[in-house]
Amino acid sequence: MTTTAQPETSGTDTDDPSGSTKNLPPPQDHPKENGEDAAASLKYSLLGPSLLKAGQDTVDQSKVSEIIYNASRGSKFFNREEARDKSLTAKIDQILSKKRQLEKLDLGYELRVADSLIAQLELSRDLSQHIVHVDCDAFYAAVEQLDRPELKDLPFAVGGGVLTTCNYVARKYGCRSGMAGFVAKKLCPELILLPINFDKYTAKAGEVREIIAEYDPNFESASIDEAYLNITDYCTRHAMAPADAVGKMRSEIHEKTSITVSAGIAANTRLAKICSNMNKPNGQYVLPSERVAIMEFMRDLPCRKVNGIGRVFERELAAVGIHTLGDICSNRQYLRQLFGEKAYEFLVHCYLGLGRTCVKPAETYERKSVGTESTFRDMSDPTELRNKLRRTSEDLEQDLRRAECKGRTLCLKVKLHTFEVLTRQVVLPRAVHLATELYSHALPMLTKLEQEIPGMKLRLMGLRSAG
Repeated sequence: MTTTAQPETSGTDTDDPSGSTKNLPPPQDHPKENGEDAAASLKYSLLGPSLLKAGQDTVDQSKVSEIIYNASRGSKFFNREEARDKSLTAKIDQILSKKRQLEKLDLGYELRVADSLIAQLELSRDLSQHIVHVDCDAFYAAVEQLDRPELKDLPFAVGGGVLTTCNYVARKYGCRSGMAGFVAKKLCPELILLPINFDKYTAKAGEVREIIAEYDPNFESASIDEAYLNITDYCTRHAMAPADAVGKMRSEIHEKTSITVSAGIAANTRLAKICSNMNKPNGQYVLPSERVAIMEFMRDLPCRKVNGIGRVFERELAAVGIHTLGDICSNRQYLRQLFGEKAYEFLVHCYLGLGRTCVKPAETYERKSVGTESTFRDMSDPTELRNKLRRTSEDLEQDLRRAECKGRTLCLKVKLHTFEVLTRQVVLPRAVHLATELYSHALPMLTKLEQEIPGMKLRLMGLRSAG
């Protein structure tokens, strides 16, 4: 069944605008956390980056986090996450300390700067385009089920050591992409694990894209199972409402490929991406292209619902009182000082519900470079260096998401304790943006540097993605 929702309706229970993790909100940070607070923040972090995946609305996330905590305790994964969580807590302490200092100052200038930016961005608002984000439902699992229909009502996932996706039956147990296989088995002992078959998924994705191209020949692939379209011209030529055109496209995809897709229809890519998750699976959501409707929609939206705000940035924002996008406005005088110019402008764009209206094939985009780096006290321990590289990869993923781009060239930059700067780069077989992929490609470069420079001590590390 396909549905078209309007923002004034509640949509489906799968993913309403107010969020689906009310039973486990981001932990509240304080300058000095006790052991219980630290454990709570770690348990929330262990839920992983796919916490808001569709199909988990009935899941008790606090119970899931407890199982993950106990099942992974003592493992390398647990120790790494614990170290990351302590590091994030320390960073948040610094953010809160800086905010307390700012609260003592006259921030009139910061308010004027923020209000000027908001007024300037409002002038750029474009409500003339019909942008669509199409997302295949549990794609790898859906393709596997075509070959094995007997799995329809059984919990199964694709992947081994780490799940790449799982069907909606498995999601009811709390299983999700990015989760370790042994942890998923603790949540759902009956879980069936299937091996990955990229050739099969690529072939099916090609079938879906052939249909999408009929509605927008210049559609933009965001990944193997999702795409952006601009159907403004199609709707004009066929005298169709956007919702009707997308409903027709989704029906054709299901009829010709036997898989279902969900879609979001809005004024720009950022909004369409959010909306495509509102009525999953096999549904669509329309956000009217009206400023008032958009502002109301964004006002109560949890920050984590926005592409580019992950679990780390979510917790940093929550610590200073920003839980929904509407909270950004009331805290706008602090944003630039606390999070920097780039994050500040990104957050203001999110608050206003602004995003790209230009949709075109990824290969036609101008070559874009996105990077991140940080300095620290001299570090030589191999484990610490790898943890630092992993965190840098995660930071770069968030920056790439905000810039809405991927890269095929990855550059590692390091500064030795002698202040000598070294760079190494690799050309990847395909464009990537996920932290796990960035890390896996960057690690050999770091390892080779360690071999070239025995006892290497670093004081800076950075990663840059281009092309």
